[in-house]
Amino acid sequence: MNNTRFATAIHILTLLAKDSNEWLTSDWIAGSVNVNPVIVRKELINLKKSGLIESRQGKVGGVRIAKNPEQINISEIYKSVKNTEVLGKRNQNPNPLCSVGKDINKNLDILFDETDDLVFQFLKEKKLSDFTNQFG
Repeated sequence: MNNTRFATAIHILTLLAKDSNEWLTSDWIAGSVNVNPVIVRKELINLKKSGLIESRQGKVGGVRIAKNPEQINISEIYKSVKNTEVLGKRNQNPNPLCSVGKDINKNLDILFDETDDLVFQFLKEKKLSDFTNQFG
């Protein structure tokens, strides 16, 4: 798996938490993340839908954090960008005549759901402020 959406989202929110009163542009954020601003803008849409950031348009536009970092659980960030299971995807076409193949996806679904729940519960105990405080 090579999905950097969570890493990008937490990078964005850490920047915004460090400068909570500033309106940062997607171009400026992209410079810190070292990615194309389009990637940042896509994540900003998800973060805004989740109520984690607010935005304003115009010459003095940009984004800023919408909540106190102490009120944001890392699980909220994870949930805002999650689009795949932690362990990946199921097998596409297992052999239905095989004793394993016929039930592999049903059993993988259970394993994937349990793993995803564990990750979510772990991240629910972490605050954005705790993560942000690690940076000078």
